[in-house]
Amino acid sequence: MSAKRETARGRGAQSNVSGRFEPLAREGFDDGWSEQDEEPVRLETTVTAETGRTVITKNTSPDIGFDRSINPYRGCEHGCIYCYARPSHAYMGLSPGLDFETKLFFKADAAKLLEKELSKPGYQPRPIHIGANTDPYQPIERELKVTRSVIEVLQRFRHPFTLITKSALIRRDLDILGDMGKAGLCKAIVSITSLDRRLARDLEPRASTPPRRLEALGELAAAGVPSVVSFSPVILGLNDSELEAVLAAAAKAGAVGATYVMLRLPLEIRALFEEWLSVHRPDRAKRIMSLVRQMRGGRAYEAAFGLRMTGQGPWAELIAQRFGRACEKHGLNRGAEALDVSQFQVPTQPKPQLDLFG
Repeated sequence: MSAKRETARGRGAQSNVSGRFEPLAREGFDDGWSEQDEEPVRLETTVTAETGRTVITKNTSPDIGFDRSINPYRGCEHGCIYCYARPSHAYMGLSPGLDFETKLFFKADAAKLLEKELSKPGYQPRPIHIGANTDPYQPIERELKVTRSVIEVLQRFRHPFTLITKSALIRRDLDILGDMGKAGLCKAIVSITSLDRRLARDLEPRASTPPRRLEALGELAAAGVPSVVSFSPVILGLNDSELEAVLAAAAKAGAVGATYVMLRLPLEIRALFEEWLSVHRPDRAKRIMSLVRQMRGGRAYEAAFGLRMTGQGPWAELIAQRFGRACEKHGLNRGAEALDVSQFQVPTQPKPQLDLFG
């Protein structure tokens, strides 16, 4: 008996690899017939509402520049093969592979919960990062507008926030982002992994094209929003040669800052990425994984704080040096101001209509 590998057109993962908590592992294999007689799998996206008691997530990680975040969605239709959030789907008994891209969840009451949390007596404001796990502007945001509802609340409370995306849909919310950016209450980060349209499509099949992300950077800057380009992830042997070009293009578009993260392959992502390489870049697969291990102490991943983002060894040092020189050349990361927490204020709630007759 044979099983067909669940490759799907327009998706990032090549299969629906079993999550680490599942008692039985599923593995497809090619019996030699599929390529001739079967059409590629066409997977539909399903979206499920979630409810909860809180919406702000706290963290104490020393190598992350924020201690609280909001993720309007779980799973991401962009399908970036390298996404470090993929393993989180295993906690729900779903695959970090194709399930992560097609079985999506949204926080239906995110705005209501956020307003409740911000209104608690004694709440101390600190910048909230939106999209720490999955993209807040992935395609379903166009209709659901969960992210829009969240930043509307933050605007009313004058609460500082940052957000990160690889979608040009962020331009829809320039009315809010511009107001908050000019007031020192908002910073936007746009992720650009490559300027090569083909490579970007293979790595991030449903994200906006590189030119549209650059346009978004430009419009953010024009609206008064301090904007940052994130050249992430840096994949040695695949996109590292574009570092300087991406930073130059982003600076020209109006970015004032830049950051980068080396490729991270924790848990199920390693197998998914190796599978992706075998399909999309088989001639480079062995070399790329060798370089990954060279900057991870001989392993595919090093989870230690301070190393997981940057790697270690000569290759990691070279990338850091090149990044620093490129930032200096293009005037990036020069004295960025911290977001202003002093403007935070709980809005005055209108009294119920019956109070007029009390």
